Amino acid sequence: MKNYEYIIASLPTISTDAKAAAGLDPDGIKEWILSQCSDEDKGLVNLLYEGFDDGKLDKDFYLKALASSSTFIREYFAFDLEVRNTKVAFLNKALGRPAGTDIFMDSPMTEDVQKIDAVLSRSDILDRERGLDDLMWEKISLLNTFDYFNMDAVLGFLSKMHIVERWLRLDDEKGREMFRSLVSEVRGTFKGVEYNG
Repeated sequence: MKNYEYIIASLPTISTDAKAAAGLDPDGIKEWILSQCSDEDKGLVNLLYEGFDDGKLDKDFYLKALASSSTFIREYFAFDLEVRNTKVAFLNKALGRPAGTDIFMDSPMTEDVQKIDAVLSRSDILDRERGLDDLMWEKISLLNTFDYFNMDAVLGFLSKMHIVERWLRLDDEKGREMFRSLVSEVRGTFKGVEYNG
């Protein structure tokens, strides 16, 4: 059953309060969403989460993701691949290794490479991670520009929740600051859904 309006309207309110946010249950939210999805849509959610596991990211995964029936999955992982390849190219240059060493697989390079390179050039490692997640967040928002009540909107929400979850695990104040920043951006992501902070 394609009850996307119900799923999106039922997504939890995300608070800017760091203590309240600590109670966010991403696994529970994911399982509830899966319980509302068709088998086909469950497959898309599972593919998305497979891509969050670094141990599963290889050429076979990317080929599968880039051939997905979901526009969001295809575009999200095309960008993810571009970020990873740009990271490798950056490291190869910094270490004096031959260009192309350890590249995941060939991917088209877009104007985003300059943005990614600028973030990778930052001296603070946490600031680099934050910058890369900011770029991913922006990409998700761009991909969901015209997605209000469909599966790509649900996948976008889950992708952003994954970023929030990652930063909630950090003790550092920058992690909490990142959370506040991300939450302020998530408000109004989906037309007709109000996020109260």
